[in-house]
Amino acid sequence: MHPSSKCLGFSSTGKMLFLGYCEITATVSIELKKQKLSEIKEGLDEADALIRKMDLEARSLQPSIKATLLAKLREYKHYLNNLKTDVKRITSTDTNQAARDELLESGINGTMTVSADQKGRLLMSTERLNQSTDRIKESRRTMLETEELGVSILQDLHQQRQSLLHAHSTVRVSSNLSFQIYRVSLSFAQEKD
Repeated sequence: MHPSSKCLGFSSTGKMLFLGYCEITATVSIELKKQKLSEIKEGLDEADALIRKMDLEARSLQPSIKATLLAKLREYKHYLNNLKTDVKRITSTDTNQAARDELLESGINGTMTVSADQKGRLLMSTERLNQSTDRIKESRRTMLETEELGVSILQDLHQQRQSLLHAHSTVRVSSNLSFQIYRVSLSFAQEKD
């Protein structure tokens, strides 16, 4: 028996109808939540794909434009990762809450008796799982930041390599010119003698 049906003074038929109504509204609400979460996840996946495409395009541009665009993309990635984290937190909270509600409701209905000790252990286990999930999320965030830093360092090294190659080319041209000047001055010196 649902606790709120007691205070309404329903007959047994009324109680059955009320419980049926509660069950239907809970099912509709759950289905609506699942649909909205699915839409949100699809949107996040699309945003992630777009950011990856923009990243590839930005990397192929000139260095002066590329640096600005990559900085903006890092901001977008960070924002998107925050959104993903929020969605995961909300969905895990909803899942945990639904499991708790189901467990408590089953105890209320008498279909399954769960002692307070078992409930306490389940809540502690859930809390430990949530803490582990948070540590994993933090590790993943750190890994992503490290990856972004690595990409940035590789880009800087690439630019430095290009500068060195350009300098090497300039030195080679200068060396060739110096050698030609030396040969010309040597031939002038030989003609004077």
